[in-house]
Amino acid sequence: MKQYNLTPGSLALAVTLALSNSAAMAQQAETNTNEPAAAQSDGAGLGFERIVVTGAVSRNQTVMQSSVSVSSLTLDDIAVATPRSTAEIFRMLPGVRSEASGGEGNANIAVRGLPVASGGAKFLTLQEDGLPVMQFGDIAFGNADIFLRADATLARLDVIRGGSASTTASNSPGGIINFVSKTGEENGGSIAFTTGLDYDSFRTDFDYGGDINSDMRFHLGGFVRQGEGVRDPGYQGEKGFQLKGNLTKEFDTGYVRLYFKHLNDKATSYMPMPMFADGSSVPGYDAGSDTLQSVYLTQTVRLNGDNQISRGDLRDGMNPKVNSVGVEAVFDLAEGWTLENRFRVSDVSGNFNTLFPAEVGNAQGIADSIAGAGANLTYAVGPNAGEAYSAENAMRIHTFDIEIDDFGSIVNDLKLSRRFGEVDVNVGYYIADQSISMSWLWNSYLMALKGNNAELLNVTAADGTAFSEQGLTAYGVPFFGNCCQRNYDTDYSIKAPYAGLSWAYGDLSLDASIRRDIGSASGTYAGAVQSSRDMNGDGVISQVEQSVSGIDLANASIVNYSWGYNSYSAGANYQFNKDWAMFGRISKGGRANADRSLFGKVNADGSVAKEDAVDEVTQYELGSKSRHGNLNLFATLFFAETEEQNFEATSQRFFDRTYKAHGIELESSYRIGDFDMRGSVTWTDAEISKDALSPEVVGNTPRRQADFVYNLLARYFFEQAQFGVSIIGTTAAYAQDNNDLKFSGYTQVNAFASYNLAENLTVSLNINNLFDEIGLTEAEEGSVPANGIIRARTINGRNASLGLAYRF
Repeated sequence: MKQYNLTPGSLALAVTLALSNSAAMAQQAETNTNEPAAAQSDGAGLGFERIVVTGAVSRNQTVMQSSVSVSSLTLDDIAVATPRSTAEIFRMLPGVRSEASGGEGNANIAVRGLPVASGGAKFLTLQEDGLPVMQFGDIAFGNADIFLRADATLARLDVIRGGSASTTASNSPGGIINFVSKTGEENGGSIAFTTGLDYDSFRTDFDYGGDINSDMRFHLGGFVRQGEGVRDPGYQGEKGFQLKGNLTKEFDTGYVRLYFKHLNDKATSYMPMPMFADGSSVPGYDAGSDTLQSVYLTQTVRLNGDNQISRGDLRDGMNPKVNSVGVEAVFDLAEGWTLENRFRVSDVSGNFNTLFPAEVGNAQGIADSIAGAGANLTYAVGPNAGEAYSAENAMRIHTFDIEIDDFGSIVNDLKLSRRFGEVDVNVGYYIADQSISMSWLWNSYLMALKGNNAELLNVTAADGTAFSEQGLTAYGVPFFGNCCQRNYDTDYSIKAPYAGLSWAYGDLSLDASIRRDIGSASGTYAGAVQSSRDMNGDGVISQVEQSVSGIDLANASIVNYSWGYNSYSAGANYQFNKDWAMFGRISKGGRANADRSLFGKVNADGSVAKEDAVDEVTQYELGSKSRHGNLNLFATLFFAETEEQNFEATSQRFFDRTYKAHGIELESSYRIGDFDMRGSVTWTDAEISKDALSPEVVGNTPRRQADFVYNLLARYFFEQAQFGVSIIGTTAAYAQDNNDLKFSGYTQVNAFASYNLAENLTVSLNINNLFDEIGLTEAEEGSVPANGIIRARTINGRNASLGLAYRF
């Protein structure tokens, strides 16, 4: 880690001390004035008086009255955080660990010590306007954040951690992150242009909404972008657009809203990269700015899901194609009943194409493993084509070439609620169908260890026999045992009745909710089969064509199983006065395992053992919410026990274990005059308490789980301008569960400044990773290999962008 005055440990301490000192100052200010506390605040802060919507049991409770941990971010908050991807936004949320180093999507997201054993957001649901983007947040090469973009249509980001998330949504015991869209309640719009100053990117965001007549309104917006991206892949790595809109019709007793979304975006996926274990760069490859992608490897020939010769385009990167339409209706009925229904149908397809370094090592050793002792290495492409490759190291590359045929879904959530005296009652029924149909079509290449358009390498045996063609060493991945030519064609159905009630008596409020999830899975899956095939059509079966990986469609296995689990949550909140309340909660929820159970957990008849079908999470919380003048404090003690069944594609490992975690989550905001600050610190003590497959790791800290994660956002407002900084950091964490290789902690500082050029016209500058910090988020190795080179992902190096926005 680079050394400068601001270290992770000192920053965590500084944040805590700052909040404590601010509390003392605020309490003193409150003592020295007769002005009520509410009048001293601008009403913002942590939003204790806003009505809880996401994850709510009662429709009428404020944050101060509720017994859940909730937070919210506005577009202005997000702008100061200077995120370069959707997942980078989540790093500003308390209790959330978002490993946002993979580009626009494919992030690992966890909350309050719940594990990320393989990838994605297994125990956390990402929603758009109250419905999940994906029914399972960790579909292999289909993480939910890939299909989600934040743009000018976003009104705010709501998040609930733990609490009633277990009973509010299926497969979400850890929490819910809900993207809430603008609905035209305010007349007007905006257009904004953003360009990279030290990287090639240009993006336009736009939105407009307002009243159509006295009882109808609309909102429309989106973005379009193009460019190389923060890391230059050698070609246009970002290209696409999103268009979202909604139309709301108001009635005397409620409203109906129609909405749609069209997303077709391409973004480079950043995989683990070669670097030294301390995070420093290997010669020729800058870990902070380079990427494995290269102009010399943009297309690949392989057998597709129907075993037909086809072409994949690595320039597609993560390419979600989403078309969705939905209806939201809320009506107050006779006899005090309220009806809410949300429906959405989504057509989802696309690609996930990227490069993965299966091996980084001695070039001659890799060549000998392919073509035998005395093998020769030459450049396959580029200005040095045909010349000998003399560098010490090289990379064996696997193409993660995934065709997403159908990730579509149909979702409906119906809820009836009514107040009986002081008791609010709600009952609901949730139903969803999720398709998971995709093909894994992987090849192997040999590449120079270089970060700026690395060349492909050819291998020939000592007798001159060619063991590669234009850098291609295999149609398949023999280094991984030819594991990974696969096809899934599965459907998952979920039905979930649920109910909840809340009761308020004076300053005490109680709530309880239950949910029963019933699911079934059906379909087929098929693995790899080897055969000889003339892939290039020259009439000759070459060395690399003697064993071509296809999909064994003739011997596909069936999927035919069901699952069920019960969830419950109960909480109590006591408000001592208008500025202080405490709450407690116990919750139990579950998460059904989907595609990651295939190839290992499904029996010959399509069934799955009960213990493999569902993972359960039990959580306890005790929290306090308080206002001290202009200071807001939100503190939560938490404990969680989590079951985990999972499969990791990159290591071909299964997991079968139990985790325990406890800790404290602190969130605070403070405003005085023109200065505004909010931040959070989360301390987590987690361990692997049981492991059926690797008992030697019992008692160890789960991989990538730091003791402290923290963030701070501070702004100062001038008459015509504002300046802000955001700080995101983590203390040290182990790379893998064996607890050998340990990443250093890091602190990332981002800076933001804007100036009003004219009325409603603003120019802004933001710098991401101001001090060019190296921050490792994950690694394939658990120990340092003999050559000292690991394969790891790190946050992007320093980059800056300039924006111009006009509001009308």
